[in-house]
Amino acid sequence: MAATCSVFLLCFALLSGVSFAADPFVSYDFRVSYITASPLGVPQQVIAVNGQFPGPLLNATTNYNVVVNVFNHLDEPLLLTWPGIQMRRNSWQDGVLGTNCPIPPRWNFTYQFQVKDQIGSFFYSPSLNFQRASGGFGPIVINNRDIIPIPFPQPDGELIFIIGDWYTQDHKALRRILDSGKELGMPDGVLINGKGPYKYNSSVPDGIDYLTFHVEPGKTYRIRVHNVGISTSLNFRIQNHNLLLVETEGHYTSQANFTDFDVHVGQSYSFLVTMDQNATSDYYIVASARFVNETVWQRVTGVAILHYSNSKGPVSGPLPVPKTDVSSPWSAMNQPKAIRQNTSASGARPNPQGSFHYGQINITNTYILRSLPPTTINGALRATLNGISFVNPSTPVRLADRNKVKGAYKLDFPDRPFNRPTRLDTSMINATYKGFIQVIFQNNDTKIQSFHVDGYSFFVVGMDFGIWSEDKKGSYNNYDAISRSTVEVYPGGWTAVLISLDNVGVWNIRVENLDRWYLGEETYMRITNPEEDGKTEMDPPDNVLYCGALKNLQKEQHHSAATSILNGHLKLMLMVLLASVMTFC
Repeated sequence: MAATCSVFLLCFALLSGVSFAADPFVSYDFRVSYITASPLGVPQQVIAVNGQFPGPLLNATTNYNVVVNVFNHLDEPLLLTWPGIQMRRNSWQDGVLGTNCPIPPRWNFTYQFQVKDQIGSFFYSPSLNFQRASGGFGPIVINNRDIIPIPFPQPDGELIFIIGDWYTQDHKALRRILDSGKELGMPDGVLINGKGPYKYNSSVPDGIDYLTFHVEPGKTYRIRVHNVGISTSLNFRIQNHNLLLVETEGHYTSQANFTDFDVHVGQSYSFLVTMDQNATSDYYIVASARFVNETVWQRVTGVAILHYSNSKGPVSGPLPVPKTDVSSPWSAMNQPKAIRQNTSASGARPNPQGSFHYGQINITNTYILRSLPPTTINGALRATLNGISFVNPSTPVRLADRNKVKGAYKLDFPDRPFNRPTRLDTSMINATYKGFIQVIFQNNDTKIQSFHVDGYSFFVVGMDFGIWSEDKKGSYNNYDAISRSTVEVYPGGWTAVLISLDNVGVWNIRVENLDRWYLGEETYMRITNPEEDGKTEMDPPDNVLYCGALKNLQKEQHHSAATSILNGHLKLMLMVLLASVMTFC
């Protein structure tokens, strides 16, 4: 029997191209294409995954191997990225231009990665060409293994909310606006799961398709909320219901009740909501623009309906309003400061999440990353970090390293802003493996921004208004700061995070506000192990795409749609069969 199992596993590896590991796996085919939709009552071209807008749920469990075969049916290159998924030792799968060549139109590429030691709520989205503004996004759920309890009673169900600002112009038209040197201006609305607002007053046009969420009285639901929008912070609330915060981007939080919660661009949260109202009517679910002139931005409001099975009638009247006043930003900042790590809960492993005493580790380097309002560089509108507007390399960084391509990038990104002219450059941080660094996001732009680091979660130890200085360390939370991958930075303020650099690879640091990201507000950390022995970084995958200086190494893809579908089903059947054989073996 052992010999039979070995032969099968070898055949599986050869047929599927997936490296075998003892952990289970899930497989998906993602067909990314254009469809026509009218989320705000105006027909427009959106980006769908498997014909769905938003795309389907990617559902896995801690340590599962994930295989996603992406077929690009768009008319331009495509990459999908997975913010918050750490891609341990495997930046080859990260899905941004610094680490991957784009998938050409009519080609496919199979991502293969493990959700190693992770749990929680995340999403996927396109990373190129402003495409996220047209869709292509969807939720990711990584479940606890059965042997690891969640730190709250098992909910009676789950609801997923994909929220974000939205324009009735597609991503190509929005790109042209930015390329012309103009700002995008006010969005046309806010979508909830790809649908427009319920007609809560006469300002909402007739005929817009809205969402109704059906719930049972007395039951408690886990609600996962993701802001996948372009650049607008959104306040999320459910009329007359408390939101019990329990998790954000892969880490359980100290549980605290909120009546409403600010979800910034690129962020993900989990709440528990108990259906404890009397159901005299339905209830509003609201996602409204935040940290703007809310009277002027009234149309930028998403509204869905919460419907109890015993509801006595439709909802009516004004929308509920947030408790915190954005005219007092110090008051609004109290909410993110209240997000603390649940240090008594297990995470992906059976040990307390807070057992890592980050506050007692010496900081090896400090990087102050300052953003400013967009400026003109070489005749074009550009956004900067530390005066540098990033130009993506034509050859992905580690691919250039492995193939000895010279001049693909520079390792001279400044560790603080200097008083010198802004410039375009492919300049990156030369980070030290196993260093413990402090990163200060200093937002001197005019609007609130979200910053994200690929490959890691970081400890959010402090935030305030003004200019950061060394004496601010005295105010840090060195005990139970939340660990996450995307954090807000208020205009005129700073946010400090600590990162343990234990994940070899090339990792993107970017603003999640899509307009600023598109205009160059990003860089990368290159982290290599000088004693690399094959254990701290994986080799490039067999299906790696080549471009730039290495484009001559790329072989053409030749397959019909039918063949692609057959291969996808064959892979899935092989995986199911493998799981059965492993159980039998």
